[in-house]
Amino acid sequence: MARRSIIADDIDSYVTRTLVKETPIQRRLRAETLKLPLGLMQIGADQGAFMALLVRLIGARRCLEVGTFTGYSALTVAAALPPDGKLIACDVSEEWTSIGRRYWREAGVEGRIDLRLGPAAETLRGLLDAGEAGRFDFAFIDADKSNYDIYYELCLRLLRQNGLVAVDNVLWSGSVLDEKKQDADTAALRAINLKIRDDARVESVLLTIGDGLTLARKR
Repeated sequence: MARRSIIADDIDSYVTRTLVKETPIQRRLRAETLKLPLGLMQIGADQGAFMALLVRLIGARRCLEVGTFTGYSALTVAAALPPDGKLIACDVSEEWTSIGRRYWREAGVEGRIDLRLGPAAETLRGLLDAGEAGRFDFAFIDADKSNYDIYYELCLRLLRQNGLVAVDNVLWSGSVLDEKKQDADTAALRAINLKIRDDARVESVLLTIGDGLTLARKR
């Protein structure tokens, strides 16, 4: 598994502890998650704040999340939505998402989050079958890396024109640079990086926030 951030630990700590404004609920959820064996899968407070700002900047009302884990990103995005906004969150784990549910409820945003347990590709295809193509403003992809291409294609169809997709872990702790790394996840990340770079359907940028975050605006 990749490190949470590619920047030095002391800088990461300074940014998180000193410069990022978290609510007490966000802080407690992040702390509880970090105690888990897979706690580093959680996005950082800086990335959460950045995504919340993006959601507000584009005036998002309907969002998608592929990979929810313990719910920090969902909590952050949902809190940035208007009261009638909606986030459809896709995950396969009842155990992990049950942690998030407690904090969503406490934060008063549970009603904005539609958690759908099951394979994300099936959930996204179901939305397309239901006539939801082009009806979402923002999508965040942070799930099993080998299926990133599938998630990207489905999310792109669900986004409106000028909608935004954010793809996480695209630098994979630098493994994308290491030719000795030929596992399926690393290969998939290398492929999606090049695909998005050359995709005429979007305008994109790869940011060195967290473990690498690509933003792509649907033309």
